[in-house]
Amino acid sequence: MSTVRFDTKIAVLLRDDLLTWQRLNVTAFLISGLAGTRPSLLGEPYADADGTAYLPMFGQPVLVFAGDAALLTAAHGRALSRGVPMTIFTEELFTTGHDAANREAVAGVKRDDLNLVGIGLHAPKNAVDKILKGASLHG
Repeated sequence: MSTVRFDTKIAVLLRDDLLTWQRLNVTAFLISGLAGTRPSLLGEPYADADGTAYLPMFGQPVLVFAGDAALLTAAHGRALSRGVPMTIFTEELFTTGHDAANREAVAGVKRDDLNLVGIGLHAPKNAVDKILKGASLHG
């Protein structure tokens, strides 16, 4: 099996003080926005040896990083300044129960006042590396 090199990177940056269930939940929500708006990131559907069909997944790895609130705010600003589209998850979204309430919670807060707990992005590798400077791989 040969190694495949990707020109782009799919990455999630999580605030490092989240509980385990929050980290998993935020990651799933952030990635869903990338999958929904970038269908070219999806590989082919899967099938097992019996021919049972399964849905496709991303065709490249998703890297999950962690950092403190200040790093998350800085990464958000760097992504905006580079014009890199991103998904966001704010702390307030832990208290909402559906998509419309999520959007309302975000819409009620100015960009510089967002209480970010995670961002997701897909961009050229060097851009992602610069945006996430200082973050560590989630471990």
